[in-house]
Amino acid sequence: MAFIRYRGLMAHHHHHPHHHPQDHQMASVLDLDATVVGSYIDDAIDLVASALGRRPRTVVDIGAGTGTGTDRLAAHFDDAEIVAVDHSPELAAMLTERARRGGYLQRVRTVAADLDDGWPTAAGTPDVVWASSSLHHIADPDRFLRELSSALVPDGILAVVEIDGAPRFLPDDAGVGRPGLEDRCERAMSSNGWNSFPEWTTQLRGAGFDVLDQVTIRVEPDGVPPQAAEYAVQWYTRLRTGLADVLDADDLAALDILLDDQNPLALRRRADLSVRAGRLVWIARPTERTNP
Repeated sequence: MAFIRYRGLMAHHHHHPHHHPQDHQMASVLDLDATVVGSYIDDAIDLVASALGRRPRTVVDIGAGTGTGTDRLAAHFDDAEIVAVDHSPELAAMLTERARRGGYLQRVRTVAADLDDGWPTAAGTPDVVWASSSLHHIADPDRFLRELSSALVPDGILAVVEIDGAPRFLPDDAGVGRPGLEDRCERAMSSNGWNSFPEWTTQLRGAGFDVLDQVTIRVEPDGVPPQAAEYAVQWYTRLRTGLADVLDADDLAALDILLDDQNPLALRRRADLSVRAGRLVWIARPTERTNP
């Protein structure tokens, strides 16, 4: 049964990223996202821990990226081996350094793998698999989920996390261009395939999982985090580039104003910034199989 939980920002909580081709360019955006809206992750891990009902021995982070999700998994499951899977050596190096700084390097193992090739055998037989904003990037997620179902221990838990819409920073009428700029930007992104994923409940059941819970977690910080303006700038800088051929001239001009630090209405100079974000979480377990 789905429910909605609202959480304020908690310092130093991290968002688990998915892989992008320009890894070095994305690292700072991912870390800002983690710092500003990453408080959802502890709620999601609590759901995993409750569903598992015991201490896990092995936790696999699928599409681990820079390690922001790995960091929180290692902190919560403080005696488990954490296996971080990604196909980017650059991101693996960032993750390793994060683990060294966090004091849990001895419990982290990185696995280089292309998930389009299926479940990486080097990841072993885990108790928990964490797939945050990564599963929908796999070419054949149904096949991957079937293999994952077989790889998990019988009472193991899979957590699938997806973004529930673009982060929001502005009032509907931001004083630049027409009202509703963020709505139009999100519609343009969605129409161009951003954050496109199946209804995972159906996919999970078809791949041999029982869906134990489906949760929407909202993140609406009390007050504006110090890094919110920089996060908004980086988000809209990438959005301005990606939607240059999609948005109309008025909306592109509005984005240019927001990104112009010399303009009094620029993101870095505004007093009306807020942060609103959300994540969808599915908690699933391999369907119990009886011997014939």
